[in-house]
Parts: sequence; C-alpha cells; structure tokens
Amino acid sequence: MAAEVIAIDGKTVRRSKGAKAAIHMVSAFAARQRLVLGQVKVAEKANEIVAIPKLLEMLAIEGAIVTIDAMGCQRAIAQKIVDKKADYVLALKGNQGSLCDDVELFAAEQKAKGFKNTTISRDRTTDGDHGRIETRTTTVIHDIAWLQERHDWPGLKGVVVIESIREINDRIERETRFYITSLVLLADQLGPIIRSHWAVENSLHWVMDMVFRDDECRVRTDHAPANFTTLKHMATNLLRRAPSKNSLRARRKIAAWDDDFLATLIAA
Repeated sequence: MAAEVIAIDGKTVRRSKGAKAAIHMVSAFAARQRLVLGQVKVAEKANEIVAIPKLLEMLAIEGAIVTIDAMGCQRAIAQKIVDKKADYVLALKGNQGSLCDDVELFAAEQKAKGFKNTTISRDRTTDGDHGRIETRTTTVIHDIAWLQERHDWPGLKGVVVIESIREINDRIERETRFYITSLVLLADQLGPIIRSHWAVENSLHWVMDMVFRDDECRVRTDHAPANFTTLKHMATNLLRRAPSKNSLRARRKIAAWDDDFLATLIAA
C-alpha cells in the first residue's frame, strides 16, 4: 500500500468584531483516508512555525509523507519529520532566501541547457474541467549533492519543479512552483503527492466552510472557537465513515433526524 500523505495546513477562525485578534488552527489531514488526524491552536502572538512542531509531536507518522506549504519550510520542521521516520515534501518560497535563490537559479540554468548537466525525471499531465485546461510539467532534480553541501538541509534528497499552464477561455496563466523533498522518487510519483496536498483545502477547509458554515458560526470567544473546531473535525471524521452515498451535508441532516443512523456513526 502506498504511504499515506498527511497534509498540514492552517485555517483562520474569526473572532467577533470586538476581539483583538483572529484565532488560527493548524490541522493534519490524511489525504487518502480523508480524516483529520489532529489540530493545534496557534498561540497568540505566534505563528504556524511554532504550532507545526507541536502538531507533529502528537502524531504517529512513521512511514508517512508530510506535505506543508511554504510557511512550514523550516529546517527544524524538516528535522522533526525525519526524526519521526517520515518523509516530507515542503513548498519552497522566499522565506528560505538563499536556499530558494539557489534552487531557482540552478533550475533556470539547467532548463536553458536542457538539463544535460544533471540527473532528472519528468512527467506531464493535462486535465480539463469547467472550461479550464491545465497542463502540469513535473521535473525532479535528483542530483542535489551541491545543494546539500551549501545548505546541509535535513534529509534533503531532491528538488521538484512544477510548471503549470492554465488555459481559461482566451486567457493563459503560467506558474512555476518549487518544492524540496526527502523522497527518492520519480516525477510521475512525486507529482500526485504534491497535488494530494490540496485535499486539506478541498476536503477539510471547504467542508468546514460549506457544510458546517464556519463563517456564520458565532462561537468566537476565549477557547470556544478552538474547542468547537475540534468537535467539528471529529464530526467530519464520523460522517465520512458512514456507509452511505449521500453527501456530507445530507448525512449530517440524517444524523440529526434519525437516532439509529446517529448511533451507527458513533459506534462505527
């Protein structure tokens, strides 16, 4: 069985107008199983960089692949994942200045030379949906000994470059994203892993907003938002386990109307 991809991402829980600051929750989401594995409240005057190691400490992640956006691309976080015998795929942006600069420069130079001076694997996929056509080219640079010599990053084994071309009606959008990984895999394997990270947006954050109506929730003071978010995550996990073809929204309504169905969810 393929390793489970655990997507870690943060979401803001708004306070009422009189509150001093918003509340942020960082969650770990099993992409294939569509289950919330844990969540941590971001402390006031802190950020996700502090919360992510606490969340990782709570989880049994041996053998899993942890994906995090650029906020989590930190040396200490990579080390924590490796120490727990897991692998990582971390989005790379300007918050890792010299590392990001070196990767972008090397990738650009090698692309201009047809990658003849390094070892790579490539894969291309095309998807079409709702009038949009997106072509993604995944390039994995396997020869990164020079990068490790310069930066000594924990567990680093490869660099991934994702080049996206989106055709929407008459408009064409281009985007290039960079990732670092501790995995030794080919492009056709790493591409789907990176895409699976968005399950946390589509299958968790979106569900919280649309099924549980997060934006309309008035539970906004003290510890209540964090506690209520935890309860909603637990409810989501139970609803997904129901042997039903109904939508999550429908399952939630049925659970409210039918005590027997509710009992089967809790006892499953």
